[in-house]
Amino acid sequence: MAKAESSVANMSAGNVTAKIGGWPARLKAYFGELQVEMRAVTWPNWKQVRSTTIVVLVAVFAFAGYFFLVDLVLGRAIQRVFETFTR
Repeated sequence: MAKAESSVANMSAGNVTAKIGGWPARLKAYFGELQVEMRAVTWPNWKQVRSTTIVVLVAVFAFAGYFFLVDLVLGRAIQRVFETFTR
């Protein structure tokens, strides 16, 4: 209960306007930190990008083939069940 009362007290008109008025400085600090982090990023070289892209494409087609076969088998099994019960 005390936390709720203190948070209401902190939301005075002066405090709110200070937070609203301080957004340009916070935005500038954010972009400054973003630049520092982006300089620290190690980007993959072209060979790594190409090889991981190939792995992803092969995996996508392998899963597509697997799900095609599962769908085909289950579809035919369900069709046979329906044909059996509708005779």
